[in-house]
Amino acid sequence: MTGWRAHLVGREVLPFYLALLMLGGGALLLDALLHLLDVVWIGRWLGIPGTLLILGSFGYSLARRKWIRVASPAGLLRLHERMAWAGSLLILVHAGIHFNAILAWLAVWAMLINIASGLTGKFLMQRARLRLEETRARLRAQGLSEAALEESLHWDSLTFDIVRRWRVVHYPVTLAFAVLALAHILAVFWHWSWR
Repeated sequence: MTGWRAHLVGREVLPFYLALLMLGGGALLLDALLHLLDVVWIGRWLGIPGTLLILGSFGYSLARRKWIRVASPAGLLRLHERMAWAGSLLILVHAGIHFNAILAWLAVWAMLINIASGLTGKFLMQRARLRLEETRARLRAQGLSEAALEESLHWDSLTFDIVRRWRVVHYPVTLAFAVLALAHILAVFWHWSWR
């Protein structure tokens, strides 16, 4: 692999798949550790801190909508990513490999699609922003005026604006996950032995 292909694979494709692989591998390792230590029952309770971490990660969405104020939006985005990843890891361990709970598995699949959607958006945004900045720098180095520069970047800017709207996909997937997870939680309480 040469040139831009190696750059694209190394900078965007590999980190995307490594993040997903680390999530799956981490869940398997943690689950194996619980089995090895004969404390599998802990996995049953990991759904609670996992859910709380994912709920906490929504602080970023609240800040984007200006419902809360933060000093560092970029720092909050990184915190959002880490909390959602850690919460998803705990929920995957909580889910285990028990195939008897259809609603729970629908929620897990919605969560995994949500993670893939979030990672896709993250890497698409980085790629589009870098491409736009590189093109702008190259055209400036060629001595284009600001008016000619903006005209030359018109289509790239429109493309970047479209890529920025990836949240149009991410939000409904997040909503589906939230509804399925809430239905799972309510079903657990409904069938709980309260005696």
